[in-house]
Amino acid sequence: MVRTKPPHTQDKFSLFVRYTFRTQASVVSPRNISAIEHLLRRGRRQIELYENPSIKDCHISRDMRDWEQRRRTHSDLTS
Repeated sequence: MVRTKPPHTQDKFSLFVRYTFRTQASVVSPRNISAIEHLLRRGRRQIELYENPSIKDCHISRDMRDWEQRRRTHSDLTS
């Protein structure tokens, strides 16, 4: 989905997808199958929506940027 977007917005879409997946997956117990299935269905519908060629850009919130910065800082410290 990200590769189908204009090159200058691909990083934003990638961050949006990673952030959404991580934040939603982190609040669900691995044993809660119905919640996991619900999130999978919702994520699939969201991806289908964003795959629409008329959608060219997405909004990245400050929380998403901060999350990405913390993730990068943490990966730099561990390598």
